[in-house]
Amino acid sequence: MVKSYLKFEPSKSFGVVATSSSNLVWTSSKDKSGTGAGQAVVAANNEVLTWDIKKGELLNRWKDENCKAQVTAIAQSKTDPDVFAVGYEDGSIRLWDSKISTTIVSFNGHKSAITILAFDKSGVRLVSGAKDTDVIVWDLVAEVGQYKLRGHKDQITGLRFIEPEPQIPEGGDDEEQAMVLDNEATEGFLLTTGKDALIKLWDLSSRHCIETHVAQNSGECWALGVSPDLSGCVTAGNDGEMRVWALDVAGLASSARKVDLSQAINFLHDRGTLHRSSKERAAEVIFHPRRDYFAVHGVEKSVEIWRIRNEAEIKKSLARKRRRRRELAAKKGKKEAEAEEEDDKADDISKADISDVFVQHVIVRTTGKVRSVAWALSQGTKDLQLLVGGTNNLLETYTIVGKDKLKSKGDAPDYNKALAVELPGHRTDIRALSISSDDKMLASAANGSLKIWNIKTNTCIRTFECGYALCCSFLPGDKVVVVGTKEGELQLYDVASASLLESVNAHEGHAIWSLQVHPDGKSVVSGGADKTAKFWDFKIVQEQVLGTSRTTPKLKLVQSKILKVSDDILSLRFSPDAKLLAVALLDSTVKVFFVDSLKLYLNLYGHKLPVLSMDISYDNKLIVTSSADKNIRIWGLDFGDCHKALFGHQDSILQVAFVPHNSDGNGHHFFSASKDRTIKYWDADKFEQIQRIDGHHGEIWAIAVAHSGQFLISASHDKSIRVWEETDEQIFLEEEREKEIEELYESTLTTSLEQDPDAEDENREVGAASKQTVETLMAGERIAEALELGMADLNAIKEWEEAKQQNPNVAPPQRNVLFMALGNISAEQHVMNVLQKIKASALHDALLVLPFATVPMLFTFLNIFAMRSMNIPLTCRILFFMLKTHHKQIVASKTMRAMLDGIRTNLRGALKRQKDEMGYNIAALKVVGMQLQHKSVKDYVDEKWEEENEENKAVKKRAFVHVS
Repeated sequence: MVKSYLKFEPSKSFGVVATSSSNLVWTSSKDKSGTGAGQAVVAANNEVLTWDIKKGELLNRWKDENCKAQVTAIAQSKTDPDVFAVGYEDGSIRLWDSKISTTIVSFNGHKSAITILAFDKSGVRLVSGAKDTDVIVWDLVAEVGQYKLRGHKDQITGLRFIEPEPQIPEGGDDEEQAMVLDNEATEGFLLTTGKDALIKLWDLSSRHCIETHVAQNSGECWALGVSPDLSGCVTAGNDGEMRVWALDVAGLASSARKVDLSQAINFLHDRGTLHRSSKERAAEVIFHPRRDYFAVHGVEKSVEIWRIRNEAEIKKSLARKRRRRRELAAKKGKKEAEAEEEDDKADDISKADISDVFVQHVIVRTTGKVRSVAWALSQGTKDLQLLVGGTNNLLETYTIVGKDKLKSKGDAPDYNKALAVELPGHRTDIRALSISSDDKMLASAANGSLKIWNIKTNTCIRTFECGYALCCSFLPGDKVVVVGTKEGELQLYDVASASLLESVNAHEGHAIWSLQVHPDGKSVVSGGADKTAKFWDFKIVQEQVLGTSRTTPKLKLVQSKILKVSDDILSLRFSPDAKLLAVALLDSTVKVFFVDSLKLYLNLYGHKLPVLSMDISYDNKLIVTSSADKNIRIWGLDFGDCHKALFGHQDSILQVAFVPHNSDGNGHHFFSASKDRTIKYWDADKFEQIQRIDGHHGEIWAIAVAHSGQFLISASHDKSIRVWEETDEQIFLEEEREKEIEELYESTLTTSLEQDPDAEDENREVGAASKQTVETLMAGERIAEALELGMADLNAIKEWEEAKQQNPNVAPPQRNVLFMALGNISAEQHVMNVLQKIKASALHDALLVLPFATVPMLFTFLNIFAMRSMNIPLTCRILFFMLKTHHKQIVASKTMRAMLDGIRTNLRGALKRQKDEMGYNIAALKVVGMQLQHKSVKDYVDEKWEEENEENKAVKKRAFVHVS
């Protein structure tokens, strides 16, 4: 009989506040229970989390089970605050409804990670930029990609829709040059920047680039910030350089309705360069939506806040400069007329030097390196509030005093850290895990902190400050945790009182790489870089309370014996029967000693690089070792012979751990975790891999297996702690191998199917926003299958009807079992159902899968759909797409022409019927409206009242419109 195993599945993930793969978004609290500080929407590996900033509570978790890729960009819709667009590392985009935490639409068009997303003003279009240098505009109503814009030569770093209010110039010379289109709705413009140091302005109506400038002199352009009133933008790159650009919005608005514009007009004007105090490359430039400030930051531990001066301040600054110039002129003896002429030129605000307009307000020093910032618009405070997401798994809110709040002229603007979300995660990588004996608590140790978690609720119960922890363990009773640090200290922490009980300098400043509690629970052994293994007994000592005669019991570590070896100790393990101690050394060997006499029992040679971890099976028969040479070796503890060497992972294997009790009861199954981001489950008797567990997005530093053997916990460089639970689902090894081969095949299939675009198409500025995925391939296959079944059924019925004319008693044909099972539906209804089930965003790509031989079949059904008025919008969409795709072949075919004539007649008839119906309904609604108006005495709502109120409330916006 084939041996089966039980599968481990992901069940929980915690410990992440925010990962540094994506930007963050601040949003106001939507419900009454939310606090005034608002919420932060942040990436957490492949999930999106919503945090209440004030309470530090996790409110929401958006997770797509089918998506394993990391989140790389987040954007919020401007019209519907519940809708968020999230871009992923695999080039897919999903639209989420935050109220119900589910995906509304998903798009696939980019070949690599999404770098930036932006919604338009009305919220019906989304634009995405990616590392593959393409910009795609998506239609959110039709749920399709409209087109792809090519032009940048490196990844896209900034995107913004520029949608000026339409203006038609009155009179002037321009009208003679250009023909004006009156009632044409324009699609607006798009501003993009790329790592290739270019800034481009695209006209979306004509879908081409109308302007290109070099955005940065010092190499790459990394960020784009556009002022809220669209009057200008700031680009930032390397060496702390920022370029300010004025944007002629009025000119853009009037040009939007013209055809044949003269090429001489430029809408983007370079206004000068500003220099940040940091020389690091910039990461973001974010303008405040309501006030004259913008934040800019790189990858260092600070955010710079810049302020845009108002007109009066600029005039004052210019007057000061004028005074100085006059003084200089007087010294040099210039004529007064010349000096005045220079002054008049200098007085023009629009010509003012850019450093007179922008001034640095304050530099906010943050706890960790900054990954992303967002302005928080909290009610009840007039100070500026900035939400900062760091690379160290932390969210902070800073309150910054604005210029208007400074009491005297000489006051320096101040800031203070108001709130932080930090408790639910470590600041640094977790290096060690330990599970309590009842499997209810988890201890995780990192550089600077030790945290105790409740495994069931995923909440952090205790946080201790410690040294650079390398190993940790619960002591018997689960009330005390011992931690070994890089500084050579053993530290004891009491979980109940949240205090440090004792700290022992165990290895004189040398790192403690490993420690283990003796199976009898009365002592602990620690192994360090000082080439010794030290044994410590737990003693309860009566210690005198200071200033009194009373004593209090206290737990102490007392060294009992010492084992000296030839090299640094990297790992050590007791055998479960406490007779043997295995020690792994830096010289790639493992030595096994008797615990009582400390005599050498076995030498295990074989690894080419140091052994990083090992474990002994619960029946004391096997020892498994994992090394930096990517190999796992299974040894017998009776003779020290190597049973098997397994090439386990693609990188160093950092930890191995046996499962206490498996189905056989001998506990010979074990897990291995590696830097290659995977965990593998092995059978040490059959030397076979049972299961590969994927899910982490960084190297896995530590794993811990529950004492019951029912779950496994892993901690990774991606800051997440994940729980994998044993399920009742069985694994058969052959099936697992087949599944792995299939996955490998599917991953290469889509890339090989991506058609190489024609040379002319590749060089075009505009392309189709399409991408083949496994989903679209399967959808295409379903369509082809439905068409074949449908045609066979249509032909059978046609033959039966012909035979019926000769002999009326002919029995009806035997239809396909599928049609009967679906309730005896017609062939065309079945084809329509298959087409309707395909997502709108995947339909075009699915139709591209169909070979040309199936096109006549498809057109036969399109004709029937048109005749019977079945889902006319979908019918038209498929028809037009197929005509556009296979235009040459269709035109060359005589049989297709007759078919197209039939479709045209039927479609026109169907559309006319729908048009009449809609006209009738609109007329009826107008009549009903007139009746209501006639009966109603008074319009209860004063429509203007709300608008006036808004105007009074709105803070008057200033930006550098006067100086452009």
